[in-house]
Amino acid sequence: NTKLPFSEKDNVDHPISLYAASKKANELMAHAYAHLYGMPTTGLRFFTVYGPWGRPDMALFKFTRGILQDEPIPVFNRGEMVRDFTYVDDIVEGVVRVIDQPAERSDGANDPDRSTSAPWRIYNIGNSHRVPLMDYIQALEKALGKQAELDLLPMQDGDVRATEADLTALESDFGYRPKMKLEEGIQRFVDWYRSYYKA
Repeated sequence: NTKLPFSEKDNVDHPISLYAASKKANELMAHAYAHLYGMPTTGLRFFTVYGPWGRPDMALFKFTRGILQDEPIPVFNRGEMVRDFTYVDDIVEGVVRVIDQPAERSDGANDPDRSTSAPWRIYNIGNSHRVPLMDYIQALEKALGKQAELDLLPMQDGDVRATEADLTALESDFGYRPKMKLEEGIQRFVDWYRSYYKA
């Protein structure tokens, strides 16, 4: 899918990586449970989550560690990538809004997804802003007060050049609107990182 922003209604039946295939498989299994057992199921498609307590194998952790240790940071597709970076607090806000309102069975007549009557829904949860990867790195350099050494690499197999969440459904159904600006979110992460790792 190259159309931006990504909508929940976009066809995702042909994933280009095992990671993407596992996400699709999860959604299909959740739908099957909802259909067979009437178990309300809501799936949230997170878009590039960053912030404190994240996974250390993710870009922001790798970049921060590399910059602080004066090591080159791996920048895929030579930096020509765009991501919908979403601060963890905004993700949590979206989850909290959704969690107490389970999906309901649909008669199909007024439902945006007429292909199923199961109590099953999918929502994008992101920031709905395209941020060039190089802008992300520059914001991190500013927060750290230190320049990065870039190791410009080709695109990884199975990766995509750009992501952006269409939040129309989540905004309409739950009033979700992300609040964190990128520079502030990265600064909060850096403050946490320096404190937690004594860096």
